[in-house]
Amino acid sequence: MPELPLPNGEHVTIALSCALLAVLAPAQAPPKPPAFEVASVKRAAPVSAPAARPGAARSTGLDLREDPATVSYTDYPLRPLLMKAYNVKRYQIAGPSWLDTEHYDIVAKPPDGATREQIPAMLQSLLVERFQIAVRRETREQPVYALIVGKNGPNLKKTDKPNDGVSFSTSGHLGAGSVGALANLLSSFMDRPVLDMTGIQGNFDISLDVSMDDLIGLRRMMSTAGAQTGGDAASGSGPAPEISPQASIFTAIQQLGLKLEPRKEPIETIVIDKAEKVPTEN
Repeated sequence: MPELPLPNGEHVTIALSCALLAVLAPAQAPPKPPAFEVASVKRAAPVSAPAARPGAARSTGLDLREDPATVSYTDYPLRPLLMKAYNVKRYQIAGPSWLDTEHYDIVAKPPDGATREQIPAMLQSLLVERFQIAVRRETREQPVYALIVGKNGPNLKKTDKPNDGVSFSTSGHLGAGSVGALANLLSSFMDRPVLDMTGIQGNFDISLDVSMDDLIGLRRMMSTAGAQTGGDAASGSGPAPEISPQASIFTAIQQLGLKLEPRKEPIETIVIDKAEKVPTEN
């Protein structure tokens, strides 16, 4: 076998120098997450102080502004802020009850060149810094309503309008531009999340004639029916209650050729392990 030539001294020196530099060079720090340039975070004035917040009402006092120049949330509970920060729905957050009762005023300035799409990540950083929030993600089995296609197929009016929004009027009208949007809208009123499992894509002119009084009465009847049948509406173990047709969202959904079916499904959940009610000073 022919002998291989040994590297000369210059090559050995260069190799050793490169190896030494690699060992001594500091490890590159991971990039810092996006953060607001400056931010003010305060507890909102209590509703009982009319001079500080005239006409304030916790059910209607929310005010939101989000753009690359200024971000402000007025009289906001922590839960909807977490929803915005982590892009999840209300039922995907597990934490203390005060996430819905303590309200805050936040005004923040994104750095120059920031985009609207970066705001959730910046909000995450702000909540961690000021509220000492510690979160983890896990999958939990939760009671849901599966929105599925009825046995006779869907009865939906297709439209060419690119509209994925929702609408509601107290006179008795629920509207949605897609089946997915309808599921999200129903989740706001039902006793558990509504998941779109129809597989139906596209835009539709979806309209339901169900008033706010009907929806409120429906939820109360669900709780009562669950207790009377030995089931638990919150756990999904009880059957869908029998409700008069004029007050039943189930009947209105059936007229669309769809169906709400009680199930239990795995849901990705943001679990709040730690959070301070009083934010750190600005």
